Amino acid sequence: MTLPPQITYRNMKPEPRLEEAVLKETARLERFFDRIMSCRVMIQGPKRQQNNLYNVRIDLGVPNEELLVERHPSLHGTLQDLKGPRKSKQTDLERSHRDAVRAVHDAFGEMRRRLQDYVRRMRGLTKHHEPRIVAKVTKLFPEADYGFLETPDGQDLYFHRNSVLDGRFEHLRLGSEVHFVEEPGEQGPQASTVKLVHAPDQARAAARTGVLRTTRPVRRKATGASGH
Repeated sequence: MTLPPQITYRNMKPEPRLEEAVLKETARLERFFDRIMSCRVMIQGPKRQQNNLYNVRIDLGVPNEELLVERHPSLHGTLQDLKGPRKSKQTDLERSHRDAVRAVHDAFGEMRRRLQDYVRRMRGLTKHHEPRIVAKVTKLFPEADYGFLETPDGQDLYFHRNSVLDGRFEHLRLGSEVHFVEEPGEQGPQASTVKLVHAPDQARAAARTGVLRTTRPVRRKATGASGH
């Protein structure tokens, strides 16, 4: 993750067990998708009108999008009008959200589903709209997690490790050919969705050669997945 998880509390004091739960859940998200840029979690303590239930909000920053989950307690005295099975389910929700750790777990469970949907959408876009512009890696700074591409029109574009698809940043070498998408950044145009051309062939070639580094780092701050 580009930034460590940020946890804020409302109507309650910080609790180590909740911080531990958030760190555990964000680690699970990262194992599923390793290009998460930020995670902000707000845990709100019970209010009288919420029947002592907790509210959890999660903002997850991913490339080109932000995913949001907010679990609001929503009983409001309608239990008696619900049919049997639904009433049982709602009662289970009430019990779970009376426990802060369980409320965090439920919210992150919903976020995992949102993240899975996002990944499926991104894979579909990559498959059907694969970038066709080809560039070459001309500068590479593995220790700083970034490099530069030279486009066919002679433009130098910054890219970050997190913008390289399929975790193939380690396979890049000076001269590697890649597809990419150009997007605006804080310091000008930059490359995102960087994908090796003929990845298996270039990966084998990279395995036979050492990592070639640019000797003088370019004075540019290496930030998150898209350089923000």
